Amino acid sequence: MEKLGGPGAGLAIALENLFPPLPSEVILPLAGFTASQGRMDVVAAVAWTTAGSVVGALALYLLGAVFGRERLMAVAARLPLVKVADVERTEAWFLRHGTKAVFFGRFVPIFRSLISIPAGVERMRLPVFLTLTAVGSLIWNTAFISAGYALGARWHEVTDLVGLYSKVILGLVALVVVGFLALRVFRSGSGRRRGGNRPTERPTVTAESGGQSGGR
Repeated sequence: MEKLGGPGAGLAIALENLFPPLPSEVILPLAGFTASQGRMDVVAAVAWTTAGSVVGALALYLLGAVFGRERLMAVAARLPLVKVADVERTEAWFLRHGTKAVFFGRFVPIFRSLISIPAGVERMRLPVFLTLTAVGSLIWNTAFISAGYALGARWHEVTDLVGLYSKVILGLVALVVVGFLALRVFRSGSGRRRGGNRPTERPTVTAESGGQSGGR
């Protein structure tokens, strides 16, 4: 960022969208600190990082669009403990709430990037997707760059605070996923036990059949 200025910050954020382990919670406050030292214009930092967010999100949107719904369903059908009906319900939910998911997803670690893929799979209108992504990213980036600018050399305090927020969010998501898998395994096991304990039907013996067997 010191060498490239705003474009360097934008490039870093674009890569963060494509590779979520790169934390924007570090990149953005550091960009604010760099601006506070006079090595970058703070407005340019916000503008370039927002542009980088949109470019990275657009790349993932196009990936989802190319992958497509049919391939998604085919992959879901092969995954253990995943039912196509679950994917279809998720798809229906996204069709109803996709705009809110794209906008508010910009404020959630990891999902900030991943939410672009289902938007592409469902072919959300591109102008709507880009607008929601740009506005959500502008809010997120401005908040963190401003915090880094204000704190100066103490910019890492923002990272520490948001790191805790990220851990809480990811912990809650992990609990939901584990609960879903445990419920699916339990239901699958219960279904097999019910099928195995089902009593064997015995043939009904009529008077006619009894007489025939007696004759034999």
